[in-house]
Amino acid sequence: MLVTIAVVLLVLWVLGLVTGYTLGWFIHLLLVAAIIMFLIRIIQGRNPIS
Repeated sequence: MLVTIAVVLLVLWVLGLVTGYTLGWFIHLLLVAAIIMFLIRIIQGRNPIS
């Protein structure tokens, strides 16, 4: 599930970079949020990919 979300966010991020939408900052914010959630799961000792 987390991998799917990460892949979707990565694709949206690349599309934001390529197309230059004005909401590109929002996609960057979502990508940072996904990375933070991933790191929190690793720090807590849970399997980050589940």
